[in-house]
Amino acid sequence: MASVSNLPARRAGTARIAPPVANKPLMSGDALVLESVTRAFGALRAVDEVSLSVAAGQKYAVLGSNGAGKTTLFNAITGDFPPTAGRILFFGEDITALPPYERIRKGLRRTYQSSLLFKELSVRDNLFLAVRGVGNNRFSFWRAGAQHSSQQATDDILHRVRLDHLRDELVGNLAHGQQRQLEIGMALAGAPRLILFDEPAAGLSPAERRELVALLRGLPPHMSFVLIEHDLDIALRVVGRVTVMHNGRVLKHGTPEEIENDPQVQSIYMGGKH
Repeated sequence: MASVSNLPARRAGTARIAPPVANKPLMSGDALVLESVTRAFGALRAVDEVSLSVAAGQKYAVLGSNGAGKTTLFNAITGDFPPTAGRILFFGEDITALPPYERIRKGLRRTYQSSLLFKELSVRDNLFLAVRGVGNNRFSFWRAGAQHSSQQATDDILHRVRLDHLRDELVGNLAHGQQRQLEIGMALAGAPRLILFDEPAAGLSPAERRELVALLRGLPPHMSFVLIEHDLDIALRVVGRVTVMHNGRVLKHGTPEEIENDPQVQSIYMGGKH
């Protein structure tokens, strides 16, 4: 299976854009709803009337070639670059105008393509800072004791992301894949309700990719996530629903099987069925 980043787009001009679903009623189980979300930079519409919904507990992927608008869409959801039009609902609450830190407090997390780790600190210290940073006592000057809930939460995340054996290792000494595992662990701090993963498999070896798949599959069933990924083999193995973007707009919605076998997706992104 080819990765999206290497898929040709020579017949992209013939693509039929999927109709928006902005008028879809909000379901009680929806974790995230985007209604005709647009992000413009001057005359350029990097994201153009994107509508989709992610159910609570659903594992979701947004696919597309470079320049499709995937990361800009994430930035609109997190508030880094708020939408210039449209609406974003998070568990039924309109968060379109909220600043990023308020979205974090409501349980929204993300990872980034570029590492944001403290490489001079240990693995455990990075996770501990993430846990304290989203806690109610984040501004406390008191050192947390060994039995403090933040210490236990840090150890729980260490175990979940399979880094117990590296707890005291400086982050700068970690392999790239291990740093990606740590970034996922930091996103898990504070019991998030939905996580946005921005290309977590970028630069990973085959063995590290297998570890990533196992990690993503092992996340709690109640936790939703949306995954941006160029590697179709990874994305289609860990999600139950897919949206394909092209030139800032929604091209297709479907299951992994429907997307993988869709002739239009194959024509645009794979140059025919493989």
